[in-house]
Amino acid sequence: MAKRIGILTGGGDCPGLNPAIRGAVARAFDYGFEVIGILEGYKGLIEGKSKPLKLKDVEEIVGRGGTILGTSRINPFKEKGGVEKSLKNIKRLKLDGLIAMGGEDTLGVANRLYKECKVKVVGVPKTMDNDLSATDYTFGFDTSVTIAVDAAERLRDTGRSHRRIMILEVMGRHAGWVALFTGMASGADWILIPEERVDIDKMCRHLKKVHKRKNYALVVTSEGIKIPGMGAEKEKLDQFGHMILRKRGVGEDLATIIKEKTGLETRASVIGHIQRGGPPTLFDRMLGTRCGVKAADLVAKKKFGRMVALRGNEIIDVPLEKAVAKLKTVDKKWRDLAKVFFK
Repeated sequence: MAKRIGILTGGGDCPGLNPAIRGAVARAFDYGFEVIGILEGYKGLIEGKSKPLKLKDVEEIVGRGGTILGTSRINPFKEKGGVEKSLKNIKRLKLDGLIAMGGEDTLGVANRLYKECKVKVVGVPKTMDNDLSATDYTFGFDTSVTIAVDAAERLRDTGRSHRRIMILEVMGRHAGWVALFTGMASGADWILIPEERVDIDKMCRHLKKVHKRKNYALVVTSEGIKIPGMGAEKEKLDQFGHMILRKRGVGEDLATIIKEKTGLETRASVIGHIQRGGPPTLFDRMLGTRCGVKAADLVAKKKFGRMVALRGNEIIDVPLEKAVAKLKTVDKKWRDLAKVFFK
């Protein structure tokens, strides 16, 4: 039976990580495990930065956003000697198992460590983007959308007052779940997501019709869309091969285009990293907690190379390689549902 386990959180922070850490530590103590927190994700694993996690360290963090362990976007397979240093520190810390909490990138590395280096690892899925396969929802998503819906409703108020078209740009990278759910839940008049080609003329005709009917309109756009006709910028990639999104958001470009084509005053707002912070919602607190507990159970059962997943209302485990095999993007049935409300 495992006696000492490590926990790390990698990639972007999101609400629900601290409840997951708390769940894993509390359950680990049921098994008599000693828990070591790896600081700053894989960066900490490479550099050997860690601290013991006691019950007193986690018993009051269920309502805190972010991660008490810190995080980074470092990929040990892209750092010189990164994998070797990670393996050395796993051995030095005498870890009998490792719980990696993260999204597609963090769990992709975890899968490689398991497959190629025989590291005893269990994955916990977190991402506000909700783009991980093999699980219905990831913690962080519900909170981020709840915050975005609040922002959209505030923009609606000022749009109505000033007779404007308002645009809210939300995060989500290359999957449109955040934009779709935000737009539908806030009653947006148009939603733009990476999974569907942007039709500027169709959108502008619709917005003019909506504005004529109620004197304002609301657009929700994902940060990852591509606007036809805009000059393509040279793509810069991070250590995981993902395009680094440009500093000027698509919302500002859309506002300029919409104003030119409709003649209507248009403003754009970017919610950005505000979506990542703050207390997790009830759903994310419960999901994070359940995932953390399940991860410790998997370590105790020596079921490595697995990821915790939500199926319906059940917490199960699935192969890590299946979870990271492909990005979960918005399918046609969800896109068609949203269009029901584009009147």
